Amino acid sequence: MNPNEVLDIGMQALILAGKLCAPVLVTALVVGFAVSLLQSITQIQEVTLSFVPKALAVAVALLVAGHWMISETVAFTHQIFERIPSLLGG
Repeated sequence: MNPNEVLDIGMQALILAGKLCAPVLVTALVVGFAVSLLQSITQIQEVTLSFVPKALAVAVALLVAGHWMISETVAFTHQIFERIPSLLGG
């Protein structure tokens, strides 16, 4: 196993991590921005007003994108397991 293979696997893992966290983070960002904009317009400064919609939106994003996230993780795992013999030099 040479350093290039290790770096390739690490890069693929980081790309996968970015792809998996993107739907949740973008959803939280958009909902958080919308709620803070609403709070600044109406001057309502309630803590739960910013937390509850964001938590609900993240839960919905996980429900919508969850199947895709799991299938991407399983595909990556299968790819790594298939590469084990070549990584060990066999």
